[in-house]
Amino acid sequence: FNYSVQKVISYSQWSIFLNCPHKWALQYRDKQVKPEQNIQFLFGKAIHNTIQQYITQMYETSGAEADRSDVKGYFENELSEIYKADYKKNNNTHFTNPSELREFFDDGIDILDFLQKKKAGYFNKKGWHLIGCEIPIQLTPHPLYKNVIFKGSLDMVLYHEPTNKYKIIDFKTSTKGWNDMAKRDEIKQYQLILYKQFFSQIYNIPLEDIDIEFFILKRKLYENCDFPQKRIQIFSPPSGKIKLNRATQLLDNFIISSFNTDGTYKTGDFEPNATLDNCKWCIHKDSKNLCPKGIS
Repeated sequence: FNYSVQKVISYSQWSIFLNCPHKWALQYRDKQVKPEQNIQFLFGKAIHNTIQQYITQMYETSGAEADRSDVKGYFENELSEIYKADYKKNNNTHFTNPSELREFFDDGIDILDFLQKKKAGYFNKKGWHLIGCEIPIQLTPHPLYKNVIFKGSLDMVLYHEPTNKYKIIDFKTSTKGWNDMAKRDEIKQYQLILYKQFFSQIYNIPLEDIDIEFFILKRKLYENCDFPQKRIQIFSPPSGKIKLNRATQLLDNFIISSFNTDGTYKTGDFEPNATLDNCKWCIHKDSKNLCPKGIS
């Protein structure tokens, strides 16, 4: 890439814009802030990598062989190594403590225990093949903005030979799973909807032959619950023509609103989207220097 003229965008960048254009401008255009490291992202990366490794071994060899591997040791090492890297990114400042880290480690072990016992219910090898993990997605979404490049990767792609169908799986970590409100959140849905569109374009696969699925990993279970609970929740968002067109249109609007046709950023102000949910957890909420909605 020639970063002096080309700009790389991603789903995470676009989702920030959809939630609050001002926050996007501060973080990506103005380079005012760097994302903070936190235990949730650390845990997500570690458990994500571990499950990818486990499922890959399951498809390439066997479920029994995958179970004989040191899955928990792999997860512990991932947690440690990613923490070291994130610690450096965080100006050599700790962003968690041993007690919290231990709690998240134990949660990960519970998820892995559940997956090992129930893997056949989620990953059927009969007729299914693993295409790969971290499948790259890279293309120019808008034909008039050739210097604006979308980059991403698909967590896991499976192929079902009997039906000639593909399944794109995205791993998500959650405290207790996605409730109905989370499932209705279109911004969450747009990630896989857009990935489906781009996977179809890049690899010349008909849209009707691609299914999408969020694979949600729950750290905690509800206490005193009257019904059996699972550590894994599956959610397949609707991804028909209307949803695909809406996601594509919104991405086009983001590119047109934020970039010039030569790939440079547009100047001017981007208005904050000041809602209770957006502002409550925003890292700029205490600073009027960075956000006009700030309180200091």
